[in-house]
Amino acid sequence: MWDWLYRLLFLMFVGFCFRVAAQVSRKSLVDVIITAFTVFAGSIIVSGFILSFLHKTADVRFWAGFVFIPPFIFYLLFSKVFIREYEDFSVISLLGSTLQKTWIWYKELSLYLKVVFGLMITTLATVSLISLLLVLFTVPNEWDSMTGHLVRVMYFIQRGTMAPFYGTNWNIDTYPRSVCGIQIYSYLITGKIENAFKLINYLSYWISVLAAYGIAQSISRNTTASVFSALAMGLLPNVLLQSTTTDTDIVLMGYVSCLVYFLFAYHQTHRRRYLYLAGLIFGIGLGHKITLVLQFPSLFMVALYVFVFGVPNVKYSLGQLKHFFTSAVIGVLLFTLPTGYLSNLQRYNHPIGPPTATRHQSVERAGGIFSPNLYEQGTRNFLRYGFDFMNLDGLTNLPGVIEGPNQWFKAPFVWLEGKVHARLREETDFTIRPFSYNRDYIFMNGLPYWGIMGFALLWPLVFLVLFGVIRSKPLLFLAGAALLHAAALSYSAPYDPFKGRYFISTSIYVIPFLTVLFTKRHSLLGSRELVLKSYILFIVALACASAFFAVWWNERCLPVAHNGHPSAFNEGRIERMSYAREDITPAYKNFDRIVPEHATVALADINDDYEYPLFGKDLTRKLIPINPFERGLQPIPKEAEYLFFAASVIKPQPGDIRLGTDTTAATRAKMIVPAEDYWLRKLK
Repeated sequence: MWDWLYRLLFLMFVGFCFRVAAQVSRKSLVDVIITAFTVFAGSIIVSGFILSFLHKTADVRFWAGFVFIPPFIFYLLFSKVFIREYEDFSVISLLGSTLQKTWIWYKELSLYLKVVFGLMITTLATVSLISLLLVLFTVPNEWDSMTGHLVRVMYFIQRGTMAPFYGTNWNIDTYPRSVCGIQIYSYLITGKIENAFKLINYLSYWISVLAAYGIAQSISRNTTASVFSALAMGLLPNVLLQSTTTDTDIVLMGYVSCLVYFLFAYHQTHRRRYLYLAGLIFGIGLGHKITLVLQFPSLFMVALYVFVFGVPNVKYSLGQLKHFFTSAVIGVLLFTLPTGYLSNLQRYNHPIGPPTATRHQSVERAGGIFSPNLYEQGTRNFLRYGFDFMNLDGLTNLPGVIEGPNQWFKAPFVWLEGKVHARLREETDFTIRPFSYNRDYIFMNGLPYWGIMGFALLWPLVFLVLFGVIRSKPLLFLAGAALLHAAALSYSAPYDPFKGRYFISTSIYVIPFLTVLFTKRHSLLGSRELVLKSYILFIVALACASAFFAVWWNERCLPVAHNGHPSAFNEGRIERMSYAREDITPAYKNFDRIVPEHATVALADINDDYEYPLFGKDLTRKLIPINPFERGLQPIPKEAEYLFFAASVIKPQPGDIRLGTDTTAATRAKMIVPAEDYWLRKLK
């Protein structure tokens, strides 16, 4: 009964966020949804920080009522600061009128565009529905979530607070906590449904799609161009695959998409409210993940256009910046400072974390920010990521079909790289893993880039604008923003073939370039440009196929049995969670079989070990880490009933149970990080 009451309150909270957004927004469904998302996320994050301070993080009763307070305060402040400039409307009526206008728009398209949009809409509906089912009915299994992200969420629930503490993996202690509040609220308010941890990712996916539409509309004033941009965003393989995970990058993308949307909305309407919304979402994004700093140069390029080069009165426009800065300060105070950076400074003298972690993935690997070697190696990384983009991502899941074509179009660039002796493969001192012209299947399958849409359409349009072949002032600044973000990712950290997930934020700067296809000079709306139309139809068809196969045969979360792997809907919990680390499966299954669901277990494992599966299928076991990162082995607490340990941490003694880790060479050879030798000791 109580679970249903809390779910009803959750729906009421969502409705209240939309009600507040409708009082702030233009009469635009996209505007309302993006504003409601900002209110929704910000309200939960602030509530989470306050409830953590009160040690009520695990109390759903407080969550259920407290989240209504921030949006109510938001509404009162905005209603007093801003005069109502738009006509009153209801969200339901706006939804109905938008659907009607969309149907009329589609009916008036030419046959060619009906085919193009019909293909894209059908594919997006199919893959997003499959993704939703994977979100709702399959367990999380991402590496970082199993070692850190979801582990700390459970520790916060156990402890009743998100206050910092020392865990086995350094991410547990140091990673920003704002997304934890959203995940905890989603989990508790839905009646402790584990898969609710993924809801913020899937929601961020759709927010990014809608923001892509809104940004394109602000630039082009063309509905067809804007819809095309939004659909393309939703079909990018790396964006699609992130939507079903509990990783943090797509959530940051959602925040950045809102920020860029609000800036362009201000440029279009000159309404100060968008500057205040932009400042608030800036604070939310910075509190979510420090890598937003890498987008500061890109966001500065957007701001240059919005406030300087895209306005008739620069002096007046720059005067309006005070509203953005005021709101940004408020956003930082509310959403950034409480998220954990200050506690990291106190404990590690660094806002990110301990020196071991910062040296592993930072400029220090190349000698520091002033080292000439950094700029040499960073340039190599820039070229390496360029090769990584040149892949038929999604289609690479078709065995024996795509390998040849996937190498043919890269061959001239491989030849050129050899001639100039760039040494992309030979130099390894600023790489996490060595570079290869052809990425390993595990990376292409689970962590793709943009597929054919990226290297055959999006990036060529960026360079055509950059070199002046296509003239567009807003797109010129977005081209600079896109390249600056790519450069920031290349120079700020070692090369890593996993970086496809970081480049999803780059896409928000690049997707608007598709509006060029609907300008008077290069229009798909008219009867001319037969060659261009044929090329676009070809790219769209392959992009749709790429999106489908990226989801359909993604081995991390398979909707159907494929390539010797069972469907994620049918596979066991431990087997699903130990994907990519199958040598831990026997040990974890034995642990699950032996240890009661409500037992208290001390953990003496290592930084890379999966801890999340050990909480049990209902997440009811209490886990206590006793080998915290770089702090040494701690005493076993008195309340512990069992000790789970790696033989490299504690030496086994007579009576201990060896859990049966698969240590065969055939299995371990495939593992990026081989499993430890796991043991169990009964203490009581």
